[in-house]
Amino acid sequence: MKEVASTGSTEKISRARLIELLNEDLSREYQAIIAYIVYSQVLKGAEYMDIARELETHAGEELAHALLISKQVDYLGGMPTVMPQPVRTSEKPKDMLQFDLNNETETIRNYRLRVRQCETLGEYAIAEHIRQILVQEQEHQIDLATALGKDVPDAGMATEPK
Repeated sequence: MKEVASTGSTEKISRARLIELLNEDLSREYQAIIAYIVYSQVLKGAEYMDIARELETHAGEELAHALLISKQVDYLGGMPTVMPQPVRTSEKPKDMLQFDLNNETETIRNYRLRVRQCETLGEYAIAEHIRQILVQEQEHQIDLATALGKDVPDAGMATEPK
């Protein structure tokens, strides 16, 4: 098993553990797809029309991410998960956008760690795929923060729980 150095600690990573973590990422992608589809359809009011259209675009991008992560799980010898993370809903548009912003920030944090874990295992192509996903996830984060009139949250770097 190879080790992954992280912020202040050393973590062990194996292919089996990477498969588990990618499946967690895949569950978050499913969550994002569902949330973006639902939110894009239920946001009401003239001030949300452009945002709703953007969320529809985000849903398609998240689907592409899910397909890519599924492919990587299969490549590593795992079975892609079929379960999404829970999707939060609200009657308040700003709450829904905040839920999305929080989820995107968590996703970015996890993908930053995943890149390092992939590279430690010598899975440089998977790391590159995840970097491409990160670019879009950060664009989603910026879009959501802007829609909410907030600064973009600092996603920092995730560390794997022990």
